[in-house]
Amino acid sequence: MDATIGQSKNFSYSVISYVFFTFIGYFIIGLSLSVLPIFISKGLGFSMLVAGIVISLQYIMTFLMRAYSGKIIDSKGPKPAVLASMLSFAFTGVVLIMVYYFRFSPIISLLFLIITRLFTGGAEGMVGASPINWAIMTFGEKYTAKIISYNGVACYGALALGASLGVTIVKNFNFYGLGILIVILGLIGFFVARTKENRTGKHSSEEEQKSFWNVLGKVAPFGLCLALGGLGFATISTFITLYYDYYHWQNGAMCLSVFGILFVAGRLVFSNAINRFGGINVAIASLAVETLGLTIISLSYHPYFALIGAGITGLGFSLIFPALGVMAMKTVPSSNQGSALAGYGLFIDISLGITGPLIGGVADAFGLPYIFPFSIGIVMLGLALAYYLKTNQSK
Repeated sequence: MDATIGQSKNFSYSVISYVFFTFIGYFIIGLSLSVLPIFISKGLGFSMLVAGIVISLQYIMTFLMRAYSGKIIDSKGPKPAVLASMLSFAFTGVVLIMVYYFRFSPIISLLFLIITRLFTGGAEGMVGASPINWAIMTFGEKYTAKIISYNGVACYGALALGASLGVTIVKNFNFYGLGILIVILGLIGFFVARTKENRTGKHSSEEEQKSFWNVLGKVAPFGLCLALGGLGFATISTFITLYYDYYHWQNGAMCLSVFGILFVAGRLVFSNAINRFGGINVAIASLAVETLGLTIISLSYHPYFALIGAGITGLGFSLIFPALGVMAMKTVPSSNQGSALAGYGLFIDISLGITGPLIGGVADAFGLPYIFPFSIGIVMLGLALAYYLKTNQSK
């Protein structure tokens, strides 16, 4: 028994040394996520639609870089991809300093913002799957589920911590302090990655690579459901600080932190729910809980209630990705599950990418109070699709 516990602890510590890079990357993303929308809107004087588009450039670039990152991992191993991502993150800190330096020239500052968002997206695309693959290549495929779980906790825990800390840093040290911290964190990640041994897997054959689009078609219904559910999270992450500012509430970034804390708690507490109740049932329940959380935010007349809504939304969103992912994996043979997971993951990038301009357009056309009712409608479409998939599955 003691030996088993010891092995479990050693495995946990070892996996943490890989998902550490995920934590660094998403902590850097979180640092700027809560402060840039207000800076673009209030500091530079651009519309919320422009703010949404600029923020969403990151996710578009992430989407484009995932396939390239996969090729690097397949041909050279995950280490080069992690190294490239850490350097890219460090570079975004340098550009962020330039963004603030030219704050009195809004167009120039916005151009530097576009550059930093593109490089942030590229870095996210490179680090997104690299630590997971690195750990799987090190410990074996039998640990895949645990590794993905650890990686998810590192990702959203980092976003939650970074969102709150970013506001504090900008308040006390402005964007210069934030940029310097990002440079330091990126370089730390780079030098730590250099100390670790690279791993390489089996190269995919040309025939397997061509089958990706066929696999994508099979997982698309579950991916679309994921994308619809992801819009609720994306609305909170991109616009919650502007939403708080509109109502003259304080500490809007706390919503991101509470969301992240409940997300992590949901992953840890309900980790066996998918095996017990089935992926599609858990997905339906999760989308319903997310809808409830967004409704509470929409109806809130006090920031404390909005915090509760954000927490419930995080709890609901926590299991949507793995629950629908399990169902998506069942649509393809085991030989194509790697492609299935990659194709399925693209849909969350699409969701995050379109949310900025979509919700920004709603805010400009109808006002900020309407962004969460609109998000509720989109997530409910995801709930309806999940129910349809369950009904179709039972036939």
